[in-house]
Amino acid sequence: MSLRSVGITGIGAAVPERVLTNAELETMMDTSDEWIRTRTGIRERRIAGPGEASSDYAIRAARRAMAMAQVKPEQIDLIIVGTFTPDRPLPSTACLVQAALGASRAAAFDLAAACPGWLYGLVMAQQSIATGLYQCALVIGVEMMSRVVDWEDRSTCVLFGDGAGAAVLQPVSPGRGLLASVLGSDGQGAEHLMIPAGGSRLPASAETLAGRQGFVRMNGPEVYRFAVRVMNEVVQQVLEKAGLEPEQIDLLVPHQANIRIIESAMKRLGLGPDRVVINVDRYGNTSSASIPLALWEAVEAGRVRDGQNLVLVSFGAGLTWGAVALRWGR
Repeated sequence: MSLRSVGITGIGAAVPERVLTNAELETMMDTSDEWIRTRTGIRERRIAGPGEASSDYAIRAARRAMAMAQVKPEQIDLIIVGTFTPDRPLPSTACLVQAALGASRAAAFDLAAACPGWLYGLVMAQQSIATGLYQCALVIGVEMMSRVVDWEDRSTCVLFGDGAGAAVLQPVSPGRGLLASVLGSDGQGAEHLMIPAGGSRLPASAETLAGRQGFVRMNGPEVYRFAVRVMNEVVQQVLEKAGLEPEQIDLLVPHQANIRIIESAMKRLGLGPDRVVINVDRYGNTSSASIPLALWEAVEAGRVRDGQNLVLVSFGAGLTWGAVALRWGR
């Protein structure tokens, strides 16, 4: 069977208005702007307001992506939302997005793969369109990290922010679109980054609330070592699958978790700042929204042009990772 070329025809993002700076965090806990910046590169992050939820930002990002792609709601036949902070456990946030957009023809579901969730969704949608099963897909990454971080744990709460990013995928010209992808996981490292309570293993209760077990817990040193290693490995793997060399990367769009992890990848790949998208200083780690948010900013700034080779790479809880090589254009 001949597979169609599939690419991103529209990209959009949405973030809260409220900016939480490191200086403000200094008044909330025992930390400092210098400590946060030197270890993570983060200066500020966006925090959703009271009563706001993941679907609110997913919908805004989706509408921007649809406007760029010039597609109408009735043209969308698949919606995938990568998130581990849904509006509710049931129904899926994707169904709420579908209803709000009026995309009545679309199948809709959530995908939980932590920070690489949007990349996982991108690959799932690409394969579905390539085979002819669907024609137009909307892939969204959205997280309300402020709802699941422990604001009494200075080692984790300073790292994360809220936001959403979305992409429209459609058939594109041969030679354009997604060229190769690599997805992976290692469940042996699951305990290094997790939310202990709130699921079927340990349902929410007065005891879990008192023990603050419904919030993100992270073994920082282990996750850092994993991230540095896997980011470099998976970029090399996806380049090999795509038949590209590092010098052919026009733009690297990495997961925005820590500036030192990004700089390690830049050094190993021989990439200067002009070939890497970095916005971790302004948004922190927005998990599954990280890459589409960074890609949207790069497109808006005119840094992404037709025919360029892009590599998108992410890692996160699970442990999970993923990378996509694509050639921009329709």
